[in-house]
Amino acid sequence: MDISTLVPVTPKPNIATISPGDTVRVSTRVVEGQRERSQVFQGVVIRVRRGGANASFTVRRVAYGVGVERTFFLHSPSIEKVEVLRHGQVRRAKLYHLRGLTAKKARLKERRPKEERRGG
Repeated sequence: MDISTLVPVTPKPNIATISPGDTVRVSTRVVEGQRERSQVFQGVVIRVRRGGANASFTVRRVAYGVGVERTFFLHSPSIEKVEVLRHGQVRRAKLYHLRGLTAKKARLKERRPKEERRGG
């Protein structure tokens, strides 16, 4: 028996459809003692795991010269919203090779809309 048969998984309306290579801004709720605040993590999506209730995505950013990766569960109640800032042009599903790249080599081109891609 699977948990998806017991509890239906409905998409959250405040989470945009994300794919690897997208630059996203993830807002999460953080509880510190009695206080609760919102914390933002912005970076490039390097992995998306689809799995119904177990779906997750990993976001990578470089903070003060150190690469930081954070994995978020898509259906977690601690995620407030996910905004897609840029759609990156990539050719593979897992972008683990970005871990070894720095500066300009780690940047991704922006994906062009479909109407611009057509040739003359």
